[in-house]
Amino acid sequence: MRSNEGTEKARAKRAPAEPFDRLRRRLAHADDGWLFASIAAQVTERRLALGLSQVELARLCATSQSAIARLEAGGRPPRIDTLLRLAEALDCDLAVELRPRGSGTGTGTGPDRRT
Repeated sequence: MRSNEGTEKARAKRAPAEPFDRLRRRLAHADDGWLFASIAAQVTERRLALGLSQVELARLCATSQSAIARLEAGGRPPRIDTLLRLAEALDCDLAVELRPRGSGTGTGTGPDRRT
């Protein structure tokens, strides 16, 4: 029975992260990765426009040069806190937007809550 206790504890520890991991994986491959590829390109473009090296940008963001290189290569989806630090360091606004899927018949303002 002891081995079952360990297995149950391990499942309990990883269970909360699973939905986020699934979401992160799904977003990373949304439309063949266009979202994170676009972010990576924007970060690189802005960094170069400001004349910053990866090392300099990393210092401004309190991260490592290798983390900046991975982000710019699209190797890993960035976390929101990382994007916020990047936006600040690159003197940019970070815009996150939710858009209705497809045209549908709704107004795009949310679910119909009429009863």
